[in-house]
This record gives sequence, C-alpha cells and structure tokens, in this order.
Amino acid sequence: MRRNGGKSAGKTRRSLRLNILLLVLACGLLVGGTIGTARAVPLIESQFFSAGVETYEIGVTLVENGSAVSSRNYVTNSNYVWEEGYGVLLGNLVKSGESFQLGRVYPEALTVQNSGRIDEYVRVNLYRYWVDKNGNKVQSLSPDMIDLHLVTGNGWVVDEASSTTERTVLYYTKVLPTGGTTPAFTDTLTVSGQLPYLVTQSTKDNVITTTYDYEGVSFQVEAEVDAVQTHSPEAAIWSAWGRQVTVTDGNITLK
Repeated sequence: MRRNGGKSAGKTRRSLRLNILLLVLACGLLVGGTIGTARAVPLIESQFFSAGVETYEIGVTLVENGSAVSSRNYVTNSNYVWEEGYGVLLGNLVKSGESFQLGRVYPEALTVQNSGRIDEYVRVNLYRYWVDKNGNKVQSLSPDMIDLHLVTGNGWVVDEASSTTERTVLYYTKVLPTGGTTPAFTDTLTVSGQLPYLVTQSTKDNVITTTYDYEGVSFQVEAEVDAVQTHSPEAAIWSAWGRQVTVTDGNITLK
C-alpha cells in the first residue's frame, strides 16, 4: 500500500492479522527537480509511507550514499510505539554552490539496513515520473529519462511481473540479519540531457511558436522499503505483498 498516511490498523484488526502477517513497513521519500531552459535544480521534499500491521522488535532504515535517510523502528516493550526518523532523499546530490546538470551522472547508492531486533526480508518499490507545476503527472515525458541505475545480481532481483515503466519492484532474496545492510540496489542517478531538445512547434498567421516540453515540470523519485519477518516467510510475503515466492535455505525465489 502507498500513501496511507502511516496510520496503523485498529487493535481488533491487528489482533486478527498478527498470526499471518507480522509486518509491512515502508519508507517513502520524495524528491523533485524543476527543469529550466538550461539546467534542473532539485526541489526537495520528503514523505514517509507506512503500510500494514506492526510487530515487536522489527525495523528498517533506508540508507543513501552511506548515510541514513529515513527509518522506522519498533520501540521495545512499548504499546505499539514507533521510533521514526525523517530525512531528505537526494538532499546532498548537488554540492553547495553548484547547479544540477542534465546528463551528469551523480552517485546515488541506495541500500537497506535492518535497524530492528529480528531478522527480516525486504522489498523495495522505486518510482520515477514527471509532474507539472500543479502536481499533475506529465505523461508526455518518459520515466526512462530519469535514470536511477539499478544494481542486481548481488542478492537483489527485479520483479519484472510487478514492475511498470514508472515503478520498479525489487526483492532482496536473502535474509537481512539484525544490524545488517544490503548491497546497493542503485548506484547512480542521471536525468537525460536530451530534455532541451524536446520541443513542440505550432504555426499561426505565419508565426512559428516553439514550446519546450519540459518547461515547468519536475522529476520525481520515490523509494519505498517494506519488510516482513522470516517466520513463515512464504505466507507472510503472500499476505503482505501479494507475491508468491518459494523460500529454500532462507533464499527467496519469485514464482
């Protein structure tokens, strides 16, 4: 689930579901960059998304270029109290005094840390899209022009059946132990240098008007991290994420 405001289910619903689903946790961070005629300048926002049912001792942190960005951890011996940390994704992408450059390859290593007290499995949803100045999605610009370069083959796999042009779903196929950190699932970010060449021309009364397709739009990148416990993982993953998997010797295989 996305954008549910982080509200947890009520006690009655929670008690009914704890036997089959002990956690769905999501960190969501949002960044936008307004594209001008010569450069793109990131306008930074951050949001936190939470989904599903909480459980004791579990927690997760999104790490960017070695620094924790956002986290949500259950407070031990508390009455469903969470310790939450809010940060900014891509906040340090552009150095002070510099401007964001189209076509430039920026370091963007994203990893997940198990900041809870029990082992877990994790999944990541990445979203890339464009919005206009009113926050409406711009369908004429492809998300592929926002290249958040993926790193797989290191324990991370892309769930092709669940992914779209806008959304990429990745699973870490190994158990993430307490205190452990996954390998990076992205390493760089590049916004296409072809944007300035995307124009629309119209003619009226022998006057040709050129409109830049990127004027007034922003690029958006979101990262969601979900985690489930390792006990009865196939049932937990199916209930939490609606995905059938096989778990052999602790390793996930997507069906």
